[in-house]
Amino acid sequence: MAEVVKMPKMSDTMTDGVIAKWHKKVGDKIKSGDVLAEIETDKATMDFESYQDGTLLYIGVEEGKSVPVDAVIAVLGKEGEDYKSVLGGEAPQPPKGGAAEPAPVADKAPAATPAPANNAPKVDTSKIPATVIRMPALSDTMTEGVINKWNFKVGDKVKSDDSLADVETDKATMEVVGYEAGTLLYIGPKEGEAAPVNGIIAIVGKEGTDITPLLQDNGGSAPAAESAPAATAEAAPADTNTESASATSSDDSRVKASPLARKIAKDKGIDLNSVKGTAEGGRIVKKDVEEFKPGTAAAVSSTASDAKAAPASAPAAPAIPTFTGTEKFTEKPVTQMRKVIAKRLSESLFTAPHFYVTMSIDMDQAIAARNKMNEVAPVKISFNDLVLKACAMALKQHPNVNSSWLGDKIRYNEHVHIGVAVAVDEGLLVPVIRFADGKSLSHISVEVKDFAQRAKAKKLQPADWEGSTFTISNLGMFGVDEFTAIINPPDSCILAVSGIQAVPVVKNGAVVPGNIMKVTLSCDHRVVDGATGAAFLQTLKSLLEEPVRLLI
Repeated sequence: MAEVVKMPKMSDTMTDGVIAKWHKKVGDKIKSGDVLAEIETDKATMDFESYQDGTLLYIGVEEGKSVPVDAVIAVLGKEGEDYKSVLGGEAPQPPKGGAAEPAPVADKAPAATPAPANNAPKVDTSKIPATVIRMPALSDTMTEGVINKWNFKVGDKVKSDDSLADVETDKATMEVVGYEAGTLLYIGPKEGEAAPVNGIIAIVGKEGTDITPLLQDNGGSAPAAESAPAATAEAAPADTNTESASATSSDDSRVKASPLARKIAKDKGIDLNSVKGTAEGGRIVKKDVEEFKPGTAAAVSSTASDAKAAPASAPAAPAIPTFTGTEKFTEKPVTQMRKVIAKRLSESLFTAPHFYVTMSIDMDQAIAARNKMNEVAPVKISFNDLVLKACAMALKQHPNVNSSWLGDKIRYNEHVHIGVAVAVDEGLLVPVIRFADGKSLSHISVEVKDFAQRAKAKKLQPADWEGSTFTISNLGMFGVDEFTAIINPPDSCILAVSGIQAVPVVKNGAVVPGNIMKVTLSCDHRVVDGATGAAFLQTLKSLLEEPVRLLI
């Protein structure tokens, strides 16, 4: 009897998957263990193996299409068997023309749409020897990707395993493989431009192929983009006439200038008669006004005029030299990583009720212990390593702090995975030190350094920054006295670590020099109460003030 094959749940956070590539086609004989398809999940692209024998009777999802977990994607059974009865109402609409052709993150051109009312000939795009490459969903939160770099140009020969481009996602910069051999016929977005998930980014096919029907059949975005300059050119003369016709009651009303140039000149007190226009016909534009520098003669004339207008009896006002500055700024598009940071931290701050507990820790003993350790340790131990190890041990004693709010329940994690915030050029990454409570200081030091180097080199994988149960944000190296941090979901707490300050402290009734480090615990009040957070910090303080306990 025929059996349906459903989209598997390949990770704990996966809600849907994208069929990157079918390795089999309708009619193929399948054995248990054969790879049916490659599926893009929220973590990575993974092979999907068949768990039964039979013939592939039906493929229900085209390559590049996303379907929810447990949706029907295929049917296996005996050759010639009627499989429609097992589909019921669950299956998605089958691809046009039968089974989907193999092409990960790429769709074969869909069947042509009905011809419009005019007499334009109908083109069957399925017969065109070319494949549309679409923007893949490289993470669960990705809605668009920015083309960081094209590795080929139009006309180049490409292989099926060539990396066509580097795409900047909300998590990292990753490679996009075309999985098609042929000639690169078309490139959509330019370097630095964004394209939505499943949007056309390239076309690969036989050299000399007319790809216009493919672009028109997919919404006509490319033709529209190509025609935009023409539309702008047509609008320019009308805009010029409108702007040149504008006039004010001032002396420069007949000067040919754009409205923006007039506004800037008015704000800066610049006479447009003194400005030389560089646009067509001597028209003054924004650039001319911003680059204009009043001559000394104009400044002297202005000063003389003001002096003449003043009453004769009034004392002469001091001459103030004229200074004209230029307002400048630079705008950069928001990176995918920064967009996700903004979204996640906004949701955290305005959803989780934060409260903060601050404590001062005497680091004299920790400084002495670190110096002794570094005399014999195989790697250099940092203060951050000491804090991380102390937090891991304190979390085992305070499981409420090592927990997560799940809406209708609270998860108390028995394992300790500590996220360490690492600053990179694009924003912030939080690689995770797993089972930190069971690792030595040297082990922790090596892992943290390795994560930091890979983060800055953009070599981290999604698995490296997922699964934290607690987070540490350390700004001590910048000499920060004190700060608060926003909780990193789904954690319920984050520790903000400041710098060690040399300050006077009272010991045994006497004021002596001391080394104090302030730490602030941000807590989700839905999970952690004030007394719980304070008790955790007390344990952390005792461990760092007696660091020999970290070696137990």
